[in-house]
Amino acid sequence: MKHSKLLALALVGFLVAVTACDSTSPTPAQALLTATSQPEATPPEPTATPVPAPTNTSEPLAAVVNGEQILLEEYERQVARYEASMVAAGQDPSTPEGQSALAQGRQWVLDLMVEQMLIEDAATAVGLVVSDADVDATIAGLRADIGDEAFDAWLVQEDMTVEEMRERLRGDMLATQMANRVAESVQARAEHVHARHIVVATEEEARLILSQLQAGGDFASLARMYSQDISTRDVGGDLGFFPAGVLTSKEVEAAALALQPGQLSDVVPSDLGFHIVQVVERVPDREVDPENLRLLRDQAVRVWLDGLKSSADIQIFVVPES
Repeated sequence: MKHSKLLALALVGFLVAVTACDSTSPTPAQALLTATSQPEATPPEPTATPVPAPTNTSEPLAAVVNGEQILLEEYERQVARYEASMVAAGQDPSTPEGQSALAQGRQWVLDLMVEQMLIEDAATAVGLVVSDADVDATIAGLRADIGDEAFDAWLVQEDMTVEEMRERLRGDMLATQMANRVAESVQARAEHVHARHIVVATEEEARLILSQLQAGGDFASLARMYSQDISTRDVGGDLGFFPAGVLTSKEVEAAALALQPGQLSDVVPSDLGFHIVQVVERVPDREVDPENLRLLRDQAVRVWLDGLKSSADIQIFVVPES
């Protein structure tokens, strides 16, 4: 059986607590990707009775992932760290709100442990490695940043030996390499569409506006007059340039991507209302701005990871919500 895996959760908590690092400059552990840190995908359904299962050494399990075991003891240690972080942030776990947050945290911890294991296994399968020198350099950097005393105090607080940290850090670094490899498959240049839209509350109103546009009405003027999107209304409904995959409203994005310059869409319903979309320009090859590139790469990792989970044999033996 492989070494048990302490996830990015502990290391991120460690780094944030002792360095107070800027959240806009993620650590390597945080760079395991924003998309994986708070997964939106539905957690794997339990495939066995949701009670701790004994291992062949009588140690109870929290989960089994493709035959690899996540010990209940390790899972509970991670949950305890999560609860401690709540307390440090001023949240009382004994209150109803705190209990709800802790239940969500237990699910998040379990999801992260399962995902970390899947990512590490995928990294090993494609031949990625983290050398002893890489691990040593990272630990040396941590010691240099925070000092030996703070580093050793954290190890005592976490009841962890240096060797345990080395192996756990190795796993985290390996997973980060794999996630970055998937993310970097998203190209930094892509086709962009420059579009604008008008959104109103009812289909009837949208069709009246569409008829005005088809009769030669000025799109920007009608957007300023009628659109309920306060973020674009004053600029004539202008959404700017964007590649596929970045708009919040996928219906609007799909409509824009299907149009040629100058064309109007039919009325497009979405959760936000009823839209009319017009494409101003299409550029076949344009650099993706950094924020959109980060979003697209996060999405790529999320899709890849969801694929790993859907094809994995995952057995859950705890009820995180309890």
